Amino acid sequence: MRSEPPVVRAGLTVLLLVPVAVLAAFVCAGWAPLRAFDRGVAGRLHEVAHDVPALTTVMTWLTDLFQPNVFRVLALLVVIWLARHGARRTATWVAVTMIAGGILGGLLKLLFGRARPEFLDPVASAVGYAFPSGHALNSALAVTIAVLLVPRWWALWLIPVLTALSRVYLGVHWTSDVIAGLLLGVAVPLLTARAFRPARAAEPVSQR
Repeated sequence: MRSEPPVVRAGLTVLLLVPVAVLAAFVCAGWAPLRAFDRGVAGRLHEVAHDVPALTTVMTWLTDLFQPNVFRVLALLVVIWLARHGARRTATWVAVTMIAGGILGGLLKLLFGRARPEFLDPVASAVGYAFPSGHALNSALAVTIAVLLVPRWWALWLIPVLTALSRVYLGVHWTSDVIAGLLLGVAVPLLTARAFRPARAAEPVSQR
């Protein structure tokens, strides 16, 4: 895994979790400015979704391609590959991170019980609660794991951004939902990496 001073990693984690906590508090309190912002963005993108059907098709394709189960399967394949190559601690880290992140996202959805956007003429639909976005969370989890393992893969960050955008564009999430999902998706791997970091020198994983 990527080597960084514990203080730096802890600082990054705090910087990510603070805005998540603030967003959660605002969502719980029904803060009017946040609701107005979310509804404004959702309404404008909903208009675009109807006016530009070709773009809506692309966004639908992206949201289906980057759904949570895709990243879970990819993570499972990585876990198997790492375990077979003797990097069992790193394999455990990947598995624990994906599972912990998924459980956290599910629990937060139940805790806040936030309703998804509703439109008279929706272009897409989704079940369950809105906050945080599971698509954004799981894509960020997987990409953060990948970048921590192989830093030169930083360009993969485009995937969570596109995933989050597609969810808001299709009207199945509020903007604050996807922002919280992205931030949590980065924070969880940073937190779990601290627990597994001591044995990284013994792992036969590329440090390039």
